[in-house]
Amino acid sequence: MKPIFIAGPCVIEADEIMQQVACELTRLRKAYDIEIYFKSSFDKANRTSIHSYRGPGMERGLQVLADIKERYGLPILTDIHESYQAEVVAQVADVLQIPAFLCRQTDLLMAASRTGRIVNIKKAQFLSAPEMRHPYEKCLEAGAREIWLTERGNSFGYNTLVVDFRNIPQMKQICPRVIMDCTHAVQQPGGGGDHSGGNREYVPAMALAGKAFGATGYFFEVHPCPDVALSDGPNMLRLSDLENVIKTLI
Repeated sequence: MKPIFIAGPCVIEADEIMQQVACELTRLRKAYDIEIYFKSSFDKANRTSIHSYRGPGMERGLQVLADIKERYGLPILTDIHESYQAEVVAQVADVLQIPAFLCRQTDLLMAASRTGRIVNIKKAQFLSAPEMRHPYEKCLEAGAREIWLTERGNSFGYNTLVVDFRNIPQMKQICPRVIMDCTHAVQQPGGGGDHSGGNREYVPAMALAGKAFGATGYFFEVHPCPDVALSDGPNMLRLSDLENVIKTLI
């Protein structure tokens, strides 16, 4: 199975940032003949602090994503948090992503599946790999045409995620497309006090370890300047570093 790549800013930011990322993903797609999805969120509904930037909202956010899709021809992946969003977001997005904290929400999974779009379910930080069979089967029952599962680490103590890479082959027994989320795996939830921390220097190694365990896709949140990003900056990969990481994986 040819690997896929998912990349983009954590949350929709200024137009020049979105265009810069889309341009680079388009260049990489052509240079390496890879399948790559543009990812960004119109709403980050689970930010640590009430004062944190959440995004432009669904209406404006979908306009931004639709423009990128039309201008660059990049397929779109974005997340939904409530069932009513599924049908509207599916008019723009090619892949509806179910956030890790919500992967057991039956109504959300079924609403996403009924749109006919691909459904990417992120494994919760509190679940084992074998338990992901149940969200997967909910989507199948609801008629999903294609389902992906994504590994992003498990909670361990305070403000720390640890990846058990055995999760990848175990989830491949459930679903053929298993993606390694290389940037959220190095996140430190709440590690910055009123925001999350992270260790982006470990992202390339996370990707290679995922490959060694059989990952069939790779998820990278990227930003031209992560240190000033409006969400998840400490664990986002610098856009200029993405090419080297992709080269090592293909």
